[in-house]
Amino acid sequence: QKTIAKIATCLELRSAALQSTQSQEEFKLEDLKKLEPILKNILTYNKEFPFDVQPVPLRKILAPGEEEHLEFEEDDEEGGAGAGSPDSFPVRVPGTLLPRLPSEPGMTLLTINIEKIGLKDAGQCIDPYITVSVKDLNGIDLTPVQDTPVALRKEDTYVHFNVDIEIQKHIERLTKGAAIFFEFKHYKPKKRFTSTKCFAFMEMDEIKPGAIVIELYKKPTDFKRKKLQLLTKKPLYLHLHQTLHKE
Repeated sequence: QKTIAKIATCLELRSAALQSTQSQEEFKLEDLKKLEPILKNILTYNKEFPFDVQPVPLRKILAPGEEEHLEFEEDDEEGGAGAGSPDSFPVRVPGTLLPRLPSEPGMTLLTINIEKIGLKDAGQCIDPYITVSVKDLNGIDLTPVQDTPVALRKEDTYVHFNVDIEIQKHIERLTKGAAIFFEFKHYKPKKRFTSTKCFAFMEMDEIKPGAIVIELYKKPTDFKRKKLQLLTKKPLYLHLHQTLHKE
């Protein structure tokens, strides 16, 4: 099982290399061919695996902000260090969506459909997902944190999700100045952990039915919204669609 999990990681690396627009491939076809004898003798293979990779099921999913302490070499668009707020709710792993709350008379519930996110290197992101949280002005969680499942597909400069998030508090009960955060995360094979690439947020005055596009900011995620830096000068956004449910 461990060997198959490592082979799966290698296939992901090869897939990412093929989708990359850069000429220098990180995981070459010659490397992939080294896996053939392992696959042919999978039940009896007992030698050391030829690549130092992390098996897919054993990946470490880090808490928001935790990965920032581990990142030393970064891309131009990924600089910075710091930590997010400590979570007052348990950390959840990808695909931990919660059901809609029961309706209450005169109260409004919000469903956000995460359609897609625009990124210049969308095709290179391995197992991308989005962490959704609702924070107050001090960066404290007002609802449990939710993670989307891994993205449906990657196409050109977009990562497509098409997933509904049920906000776990009635809109009328959210404190003044609260915001809904979306952290885009992906797996980094070289560092063997899941990292935040960028984030976006929506403030209370932006809650209205219909489509909305919001800007992407450089990490680390600034839950207090004090030092915001756009991810890039290019027009890249997170595309959402909001539905309000009122009794």
